[in-house]
Amino acid sequence: MPESACIFCDIARLPSSTSLLYQDDKVVAFQDIKPAAFRHYLVIPIEHIPTVKNLQRGLEHYSLVSHMLNVGKTLLQQDSSHNEHRFGFHQPPFNSVDHLHLHCLALPYMPSWKFIKYSSLGPLGGFILAEKLLEKLKP
Repeated sequence: MPESACIFCDIARLPSSTSLLYQDDKVVAFQDIKPAAFRHYLVIPIEHIPTVKNLQRGLEHYSLVSHMLNVGKTLLQQDSSHNEHRFGFHQPPFNSVDHLHLHCLALPYMPSWKFIKYSSLGPLGGFILAEKLLEKLKP
């Protein structure tokens, strides 16, 4: 998909189109339009990176994913007294938008069956927790 047709690139480059919760020179964060939990935010890089499969082991991508996770944790801690949080990424073919995006979820899932969408499917992929992804990217 060309970047010009990427909805998340549009949000990152035209922040007025979406109410941003956070913005810096590397990432933006906003509410998921179809929340699956009590709070559900997305943190995306401004740079177009299609999926977790495009990330490479090394300092650049490790730092980016670490930063995305720190932003997500800060947002949920500011906004929610809920103690149980989940942070992770859908892996192809289970991702809905081909632009890397971190799901930041303050549980419970709403409705409760949504947990299925945010579960690991082992060798099939599914949802990968941010901490597990960071282990794979560690330089």
